[in-house]
Amino acid sequence: MHCFFMIVFSLLLENSYGQEIIISSGMHHLRFGEQQEWSDFPKKAAGDRLEIPFALENTDGNQTLQIRQQDVKHAWQVKINGHVLGKLDRDEKDKIIYLAIPSGILTLGNNRLQIDQMDTIPDDIWIGQITLINQPISEVLSDVSLNIEVYDKSSGNLLPARITVTNPEGALQTVGASSSKTLAVRPGIVYTGNGKASFGLPSGKFTIYSTRGIEYGVDSLQLEIKPGDQIHKKLYIKREVPTEGWISSDTHIHTFTHSGHGDASMQERAITIAGEGIELPIITDHNINIDLAPTAKEMQVNPYFTPVIGNEVTTHLGHFNIFPVAEEAPIPEIKAENWEALHRNMKKTVAQGVIILNHARDVHGGFRPFDQERHIGDAGINLEDWKVPANAMEVINSGAHQTDLMRLYKDWFGLLNRGYSITPIGSSDSHDVSRYLVGQARTYIQSQRDDPGKIDINEAIQNTREGKVMVNFGLMAEMIVDNKSGSGDLVPNTGEINVAVRVLGPSWLDADTVRLYANGIKIREAVISKEDESEPGVKWTGTWTLPKPAHDVFLVAIASGPGKALPFWQIAKPYQPDSPLWEPKVMGSSGAVWIDVDGDGTRTSAYDYAEKLWKDAAGKVERLIQNLKPYDEAVAIQAASILMEERLLGNLMKSDKPFQHASPTTKAGFHKFIEAWVLSAAGKP
Repeated sequence: MHCFFMIVFSLLLENSYGQEIIISSGMHHLRFGEQQEWSDFPKKAAGDRLEIPFALENTDGNQTLQIRQQDVKHAWQVKINGHVLGKLDRDEKDKIIYLAIPSGILTLGNNRLQIDQMDTIPDDIWIGQITLINQPISEVLSDVSLNIEVYDKSSGNLLPARITVTNPEGALQTVGASSSKTLAVRPGIVYTGNGKASFGLPSGKFTIYSTRGIEYGVDSLQLEIKPGDQIHKKLYIKREVPTEGWISSDTHIHTFTHSGHGDASMQERAITIAGEGIELPIITDHNINIDLAPTAKEMQVNPYFTPVIGNEVTTHLGHFNIFPVAEEAPIPEIKAENWEALHRNMKKTVAQGVIILNHARDVHGGFRPFDQERHIGDAGINLEDWKVPANAMEVINSGAHQTDLMRLYKDWFGLLNRGYSITPIGSSDSHDVSRYLVGQARTYIQSQRDDPGKIDINEAIQNTREGKVMVNFGLMAEMIVDNKSGSGDLVPNTGEINVAVRVLGPSWLDADTVRLYANGIKIREAVISKEDESEPGVKWTGTWTLPKPAHDVFLVAIASGPGKALPFWQIAKPYQPDSPLWEPKVMGSSGAVWIDVDGDGTRTSAYDYAEKLWKDAAGKVERLIQNLKPYDEAVAIQAASILMEERLLGNLMKSDKPFQHASPTTKAGFHKFIEAWVLSAAGKP
């Protein structure tokens, strides 16, 4: 049963540039569907649509409707007197938008505004502060003329950047400009490909921010402007985060031009990539090979990045980004019965390149790659015995967040423990100019090249395959082991291990914790405060000394911090949430560093050890459990998985006797595996 919220409220205001009628001064909570989408919404909504009658004494000419919207995820339409004016912006951000009202729609006397959902998908939104302005949009957004220039503070050169405009309440303010050969424009957002931007604004108070991705600081200015003002301002930003020896890459970038959804054209995409400081962008439209290089040259931003052709191989068995791909290379056959066949198809196109498993916990086409019914994350195993057809996986996707930001990291840890060679990847999955920021999550790859327009693609691909990366979603954790080895390296070890970590991030974000994991198990933790910042861009520096492990392990450092409510770097809510409760976070990590304790010159995984122990136990479960005593929880999890495969786990669950003399780590590992197995299809009675 539908319900709606109706108010009767209008106020006529006079100013020198025309009349304004305030249709609604407050904000109204609407909900389509029964369930509360997020815990910060009221439990009960005002209705599933908004209707407001208002009276007019003058209907001459084209007029404009100004609306403030928040948390709009799906399609909502705006109508006056039954005529559709347009849609709300599908964007969860707080913003001020404008819709044109053509002549003839408004009537003298009584009129009616209606806002309702076009889809049938549950959605909670805030809508309000609705004003009718007796001017066309072009005039409303040209009260004032602004010319903004953004400079690199160190070099003094103009710099591609993103300009963000907000009103006094922090809502993004639509500007009077359109995308062009130098600009990519959306409400409250202006990307400039050459450091210069000219646009109009209504009169009033505004804050202007300039930023350039995660490595740079922010500059801002506050303006109180009146009709007729012509303002010229310069903003200066400086690289803050030390990233020498690394290049920034977003491995998951789309265009509306070729993917058919989102809103970023090829031209806009080239400008946004330059404006966010992404040096190695991988263009991955669905099942098509797209070269951005000609467009980048056309938009004159080619000195700022080296584009790579990729492809998001989009199938009913999951989505996989592959690169580098020749433009004329055949598109991989997407119809496959299993991952093995799909892997063969992708290898025909990508050969020795990178294959990334995308958003493994999301459902697309009814299929979730790492669904608990078929995949046990802590063990890194598929219960249908499918092998992961990738050499990398997204651990952070800023366009498709997990409710638990550690969930995909745990999956990655499980795959490493199973014996896979898998590189962690951060990406944005952006199809848009501003809804999901391109490069908000990104991957830093080791590189000897420092010219972003001339990156050695072959070196970058090889280093990515070898795991010589860091993952960034606001922060990074750079780790050096024994004073020389970093992400992707195998470290010979004969004694204590020295682990040095730097947590990196810009001044406008904070870090509060850094953790060290061995085989996916937390072994060290430090709290970070503002006083720990030793230099710009370095949030924390510290060293841990570890005793020699009993066996080979991999080490990973992960830093995290609070997700601030920043108008110029807003964090999207989870794409397919597990809960209405959510706390925004920023985080970043090193890649994996392997410690070669047994000295055999190879990365011996937890599964390798468990397999050998089971062989040594000669089929005796009790002997296996006793032999596990010197080994960590990860090896115990793999041992439990072997017993599952041998069809011995069910009987083991019926008796505690075999565990009477087991070590705490063995008990913990078996308990963790059994708990996940019971939830899966294989473990259900």
